[in-house]
Amino acid sequence: MLDTRFIGDDLRAGLVVFLVALPLCLGVALASDAPLFSGIISGFVGGMVATAISRSRLGVSGPAAGLAVVVATAVGRLGFEAFLLAVVVAGAIQVVAGFLRAGIIGHYFPSSVIKGMLAGIGLILVLKQIPHAMGYDASWEGEMEFFQADGHNTFSELYYAAMALSPGAIVIAVLSLAVMLLWERPAFKKNPALRLVPGPLVVVAAGVLLNEIYSVIVPAWHRGGNHLVNIPVADSLRGFLAQFTFPDFSQFANPAVYTTAITLAVIASLETLLSVEATDKLDPEKCVTPTDLELKAQGVGNIVAGLIGGIPITQVVVRSAANVDAGGKTRFAVFFHGLLLLLCAAFIPVLLNRIPLSCLAAILLITGYKLARVSLYREMYRLGLWQFVPFLVTVVGLVLTDMLTGIGLGMLVGAFHILLYNYRIDPYREDLGDGKFRIRLSEQMTFLNKASLRRVLAELPDGSAVTIDATATRFLDHDVREVLREFATHAPSVGIDLEWEGLQIEA
Repeated sequence: MLDTRFIGDDLRAGLVVFLVALPLCLGVALASDAPLFSGIISGFVGGMVATAISRSRLGVSGPAAGLAVVVATAVGRLGFEAFLLAVVVAGAIQVVAGFLRAGIIGHYFPSSVIKGMLAGIGLILVLKQIPHAMGYDASWEGEMEFFQADGHNTFSELYYAAMALSPGAIVIAVLSLAVMLLWERPAFKKNPALRLVPGPLVVVAAGVLLNEIYSVIVPAWHRGGNHLVNIPVADSLRGFLAQFTFPDFSQFANPAVYTTAITLAVIASLETLLSVEATDKLDPEKCVTPTDLELKAQGVGNIVAGLIGGIPITQVVVRSAANVDAGGKTRFAVFFHGLLLLLCAAFIPVLLNRIPLSCLAAILLITGYKLARVSLYREMYRLGLWQFVPFLVTVVGLVLTDMLTGIGLGMLVGAFHILLYNYRIDPYREDLGDGKFRIRLSEQMTFLNKASLRRVLAELPDGSAVTIDATATRFLDHDVREVLREFATHAPSVGIDLEWEGLQIEA
């Protein structure tokens, strides 16, 4: 895991991912109606335990926003301790799925849909972080769904933020964005001294310092309460350890535990496989993650998280994208972010609780912009409508619903395009002249070829001589046989003289 050649890059990237992950872990726990510390637990378990098993070079695991509604419902129905048992069982199911090689499912998502997912998540990040940058922190960090529990939606939140502008937050956000953009300039990247200090660390330090200056010079601009990071603070080591919670094993015979576990395992596995595909596309070295092993890693991570009081984990795109953007090189960057979550929550929670959310919003705004860059839309459009339409539908679906629904819509459009393409292609008919035609069947004749074959046969003129050539065919689907049998039955009535090569279909 540790490669000394890249230790500097990984330490800087791990610190950046830690700063991004910290408010997201707390936000997902809050949205899940779980103790805030359970989000921190899942953050460091995902960063340390899952990473130790996984072979994803840059993928970051932790509590996922996509599971928040499911978790909140289950916690309300089962109670938190019984829910933790369901998390343990869900992890075991994922481990078994890994051994059953279920990770192959991840390879069946089209590239256009995966790129649409990345662009959609980037756009959501921008839309969701603008209110935090403006000082409106009513929504929890990491919220991804369009419709919210308070009845608002992504766009209405922008309106409410505009009606409640905070000059102090805006100044911090603008300054933070300026620092982030400066750190992207070649002159800063090439400077040996500046390379040692991650831009986001400067952003956080400047944000904390400026907020403290507000308290002295312009008290009305000072940010406090829910406008800051809010990690639970223990008064002693005993108090810190008391925040860990254990499953209620007396609920082992409760059927609701297993229903919840199956739901969690399926959704968490799908989100993980989608994130793996997306992260591999972001990876500059284009490494391919073993998906079966990733399911096992997530499963072990969920078992450990459930045993000590954490909510479910998945691999997550936002933190993985931040890792890529920060220049992470090996899995040690991810491990280091998890270690920082654990150590900082244990020893310096008071210091972390001084970080304004508006400066963290600036970091996520840059990450979101890079995921949803305008050039990506132009690139997909140049590839043609077969790629652009599923891509765009996925983006819109993610923004207006949630991740899994958006992906599902993109897959449906992609599948429709495949069916339409198979209907419109004409690989079979060969006009030999003098009213003679040869219909060549392809090597694989599946139900996808049924509509186009039926159309080609229907267009043959009455009284013609037709040869159906199946000499190259290795697989002939039952649906295709039915079409050919119907044609053989109908042909004599319109004077078509039918011959067969490579197969025989009786009318």
